[in-house]
Amino acid sequence: MRSFQDVLYNWLTIKVVCDARPNDTAAQETRAHFEEVLADEYHVSNLDITTDDVMYYVSCQKGEEEKKMKFPRELIEVMLNQINLEPEKYENYPTEE
Repeated sequence: MRSFQDVLYNWLTIKVVCDARPNDTAAQETRAHFEEVLADEYHVSNLDITTDDVMYYVSCQKGEEEKKMKFPRELIEVMLNQINLEPEKYENYPTEE
């Protein structure tokens, strides 16, 4: 079983990648998966993200309560940094229609 914090962390990590790489279909699909898990399993809505130089702050509605969590930028941005360091390993393969 995965914890709410783990799913939120994974969602935020891939959302950062999606924001930087809007044409990355694999990242978009992964983000959609985590959003589905957050909605279906954790009843999350109204996700909002703010940042400063050190942290990401996420607030959301989880059922009847408001949740606020923070994550260090260096942890959230590690995947994007890896992609940027070795882009040839993360080529985008568009979906066939």
